[in-house]
Amino acid sequence: MRYWECILDTPEQEIDARCEELTTLGVDGFVVETEDDFRNFLENNRQYWDYVDRELEEHFAGLSRLKFYLPDDDAGLATLHSVKARYPSMTEKIIEDSDWENNWREYYQPIEVGNRLVIVPEWEDIPEGSRLPLRLDPGLIFGTGSHATTRMCLQALEDAAAPGSRVLDLGCGSGILGIGALILGCESCLGVDIDPKAPDVACSNAALNGIGSDRFRVLAGDLITDAGLRRELGNGYDIVLANIVADVIIPLSAHVRGFMRSSGTYITSGIIEGRQGEVRKAMEACGFQIVRHFSEDDWHCFVAVFAQ
Repeated sequence: MRYWECILDTPEQEIDARCEELTTLGVDGFVVETEDDFRNFLENNRQYWDYVDRELEEHFAGLSRLKFYLPDDDAGLATLHSVKARYPSMTEKIIEDSDWENNWREYYQPIEVGNRLVIVPEWEDIPEGSRLPLRLDPGLIFGTGSHATTRMCLQALEDAAAPGSRVLDLGCGSGILGIGALILGCESCLGVDIDPKAPDVACSNAALNGIGSDRFRVLAGDLITDAGLRRELGNGYDIVLANIVADVIIPLSAHVRGFMRSSGTYITSGIIEGRQGEVRKAMEACGFQIVRHFSEDDWHCFVAVFAQ
């Protein structure tokens, strides 16, 4: 089925009145986009981000508009013509319903990471070659392999992963890092994420790689504020992963030491340019020694061990 996507720039103080008028013209539902909504979303979800793309900020700057969809049939076209006659400045374009569901997939192709892994979207064939495939269903949770922070963590894992290793993935998102660790030879991984959707998403991605609950498990919660969750995670991990943001890594590092074996490795990224010194200082204050420092596309990754 085809639809008309219609966009009408609207002064914010006129949104309610314009919605009422559009309803009388036959429009059933609206999406309202304003800069205030965008700013409020960022403020209320700071634990998920440390950097906002400039183009995205510019897109929402001063924005106030209504968006709605009409079917490309006789009734929809009649409504479209009525609205267009009332608001000649409205913009519209045809959208295939299949576009909404599937067109985003074209942006995800197999990605070679480091020397051993290739990340393969679940609908793509595994490329020929000797690399280890990591199957993934890219969704709404962070971690597809396309971001520099994820790639750097996976590169660091190539050296740290070893048979028998237990892994703890803090802020596991899609599960890509923990799954990568298991594919690289580690024994088990426990993930935790503040997003309640993470357990289902990450475990589904693990299943795509033939990894079951005996080796991969995910919990949801805020381990910085939840002492019970920290106790549930336990200790004795050989590798701790944290690909989050600087404002979480800094307080988190005080807890990481209690999760790790004395010979363990701490791999952390999500550190935007300008925050690396602050994060390094916090990690060293918690007893860590930085043994490797990666940087790519204005992002930084640290590999740390216990200071001797």
